Amino acid sequence: MYVEDYVSNLSRTKISMSIPMWDLHLLNIRTSKAESVGILRVHHSIGDGVSLMSLFMSCSRKVSDPDALPTLPASKKQKPCSSSGGFLQRFIRLFSVLLIYWNTFVDAVMFLITILFLDDTKTPLKGPSGVGSTPRRIVHRIVSLDDVKLVKNAMNATINDVMVGVTQAALSRYLNRKYAGKNKKGGGGAAGNSNLPKNIRLRATSFVNLRPYLGNEVISETMKSSSDVKLGNLIGYVLFPFTIALREDALDYVRSAKATGKRKKATLEAIYTYFMAKTLNKFFGAKWGSFPNQTTLLFSNVPGPQEEITCFGHQVAYVAPTCYGQSNVSIDYLMSTGINDSCCELCQ
Repeated sequence: MYVEDYVSNLSRTKISMSIPMWDLHLLNIRTSKAESVGILRVHHSIGDGVSLMSLFMSCSRKVSDPDALPTLPASKKQKPCSSSGGFLQRFIRLFSVLLIYWNTFVDAVMFLITILFLDDTKTPLKGPSGVGSTPRRIVHRIVSLDDVKLVKNAMNATINDVMVGVTQAALSRYLNRKYAGKNKKGGGGAAGNSNLPKNIRLRATSFVNLRPYLGNEVISETMKSSSDVKLGNLIGYVLFPFTIALREDALDYVRSAKATGKRKKATLEAIYTYFMAKTLNKFFGAKWGSFPNQTTLLFSNVPGPQEEITCFGHQVAYVAPTCYGQSNVSIDYLMSTGINDSCCELCQ
């Protein structure tokens, strides 16, 4: 509770522009998860989550090998398409390309409509205008990565699909209790006990890393060389619709998240929003170039180290990233790591 109060009080203040835009707070108190807590606050203009995590990892070492850098997961490189093949294969490739461009067109139009007038449904999760300057309550929870992988493998899905499904289930049950009122506790998991309004539009602004890959490179060497890895902010975002409903089968939330995720992978929406935000920020300022405030929440994830690590000789128990200052009330931040075989989820 003390750590949560301390972080909440930090969200009331801004980083001074007259000094390097980061600060480190060391709390020498024991919690249920660690012997002490370090809070590193960095201004977002310095870098996005992937960039900052890479910088942090360059200051860390493996517990098993004190001289070795931690391992970061590498992005899967797509195999180049072969020009050979029969008529059917060429037709499928052409259809896939046309589908990506069609999805991109639809998503671009929806993005413009959202910016102009399409707000999410007013729910207890939807904040009023100006909520970005209010203090935040930041809570983190650690769940077993093995449990997440068990569902992932059984559903032939990804870790993101599982965690989005878990978030959809949690938000659905939370809103159901809210709409039920103080005199109606619970709500159960059956659709017959649903108190949710029909056709709730609840979307998340989901961040997408636009770097070609994540590397294991030493960041100091990367900045000196002509590497393809770029630091700073290089992220786009997509509008990810959440399904808000009560399901009798909890795995239906994962199936829904998997279907939506598959659809969002077949689009160039993230690249489009990146260049649009960059253009609006250049000509109209940061207010127009920031993330859309018409959505209900932000959802993001950052890959963490694949093994136990130390930072300046101190063993790291967990890493819990998040951010504040955005115009959304709720921010869900997910990190999957090999530290204690855990998956850390942040929500504000």
